[in-house]
Amino acid sequence: MYAFFNNEFLPAEKTFVHISDLALQRGYGVFDFFKIVEGRIPFMEDYLQRFYQSAEQMQLPVPLPEDPLKEIIFELIKRNDMENAGIKLLLTGGYSADGYTIESPNLVITQHVLPTVSQKVLEEGVKIITHEFRREMPLIKSINYTTGIWLQRSVKEQHAYDVLYHLNGEVTEFPRCNLFIVNNKGEVITPGENVLQGITRKNVLALNGDIAISTGKLTLTDVLDAREAFLTSTTKRIVPIVQVEEQIIGTGRPGQVTRELAKRLLEKENMY
Repeated sequence: MYAFFNNEFLPAEKTFVHISDLALQRGYGVFDFFKIVEGRIPFMEDYLQRFYQSAEQMQLPVPLPEDPLKEIIFELIKRNDMENAGIKLLLTGGYSADGYTIESPNLVITQHVLPTVSQKVLEEGVKIITHEFRREMPLIKSINYTTGIWLQRSVKEQHAYDVLYHLNGEVTEFPRCNLFIVNNKGEVITPGENVLQGITRKNVLALNGDIAISTGKLTLTDVLDAREAFLTSTTKRIVPIVQVEEQIIGTGRPGQVTRELAKRLLEKENMY
């Protein structure tokens, strides 16, 4: 396996950053992750746009313009001969003499085996738990996942699939996913503020038509009273939520709207 580091391709097992890098010293950096499907990268422009926006907001100049970056990504895919996988772009804070000041960022691109969602999860849905927290910079895809990782013990102990963040009763997002609910009017709603602008979220919102889909403020009560709920992410697409803590959502089974949107999203992805 090969990786790309700053300006060269290297064996992945020999690709390292120095201990002075701000990513290691302070957890400072941004990343993005997208999938390759039979050599294609669905919605690639959206992912790259978000990567550059996150970098700009974190005051980290990306060392390559978009077109050369695309060429490197496709060359990495060719070298690794993996047409179904994930690509991770990582931009660190750079080597810092004082461990605090931003220097020249390091760009690392790696390729990974793509995780999949089991058919059982899609057919039966999942349980989630909740935690009072809001990410410091929600619009930035930062490498700081401290809270999400720290909560993994609770997720496992409660036999849950993921943990939903909320603050003062207002829900936002999961550590790596976005939330949608279907209310009792049949309307599909996702939190509109203080969340990462997920690419799968964006594509679900674009499915608006005979099914009303919009953004808005959602509370924990809205989620608990929902007819259906689901989460979205690049690797998971759409996963039905059938239980929050100890409360069953709707019928306790994946709902019709969730299943229909999952079908339409897959069809849209296959168009690329």
